[in-house]
Amino acid sequence: MRTAIVTGGASGIGLATTRLLLEEGWRVVAADRNPAALDDARGKLSAAADQLRLVELDVTSEEAVDTLVADTASSFGPIGGVVNSAGFGRDIPFFDTTPDLFRQIHEVNVIGAFLVSRAAALAMRETGGGAIVNIASVSGMIGNIGRTAYGASKGAVIAMTKVMAVELAPHAIRVNTVAPGPIETPLVAAVHTPEIREGWHRTVPMRRYGMPDEIASTISFLLDDRRASYVTGQTLAVDGGFVASGLLAPEG
Repeated sequence: MRTAIVTGGASGIGLATTRLLLEEGWRVVAADRNPAALDDARGKLSAAADQLRLVELDVTSEEAVDTLVADTASSFGPIGGVVNSAGFGRDIPFFDTTPDLFRQIHEVNVIGAFLVSRAAALAMRETGGGAIVNIASVSGMIGNIGRTAYGASKGAVIAMTKVMAVELAPHAIRVNTVAPGPIETPLVAAVHTPEIREGWHRTVPMRRYGMPDEIASTISFLLDDRRASYVTGQTLAVDGGFVASGLLAPEG
């Protein structure tokens, strides 16, 4: 049985991914820094308790990450998949973005993904390989307003993915990025004002937000060595056509 680690695995995209991977027969370690979210996920996923571990984790702690990966590999592994879904962002104008906020966002979104990937890849290297999926954003691909820190962090994740894919290929480790557009998650619910929502609906060709399950199914595909065995170093935008669009026809 395959084992996957999903960070940010107790809510939003991470929770949807955890649920789908369990349904597909994976063992899953869902790691999250929010104890309340972990408790909620435990109730929602109780039917798969024998395949699931829910662990509190701060992805910015190298020691905690290394311990989690070692424990997983020794007693729940071998590790075949990693999903770096832990992250956060803010919609703040450039001049209002503080250096402290910039550092905080990069610490979680970039360094956290690096720490988990590095520890897991070292374990995968010893057991025949695996797949890593980093969660970026369309804001790491194009210049969305209010996303100076968040967009820069997700752009860094995309670049890091490409380098990882090249360096880890000899070890049979594939690395890809999923770049969601606007997705109905608790984080989005907290930060997207009605004005922001109207802007997305106006500029996304499919005229709607995506759902976490639509991202989870893409992640599942990229993790699967039967379906995505020759796919590595790619960034797949799951965004209703947002990054492909130019002038759009009026609604109606």
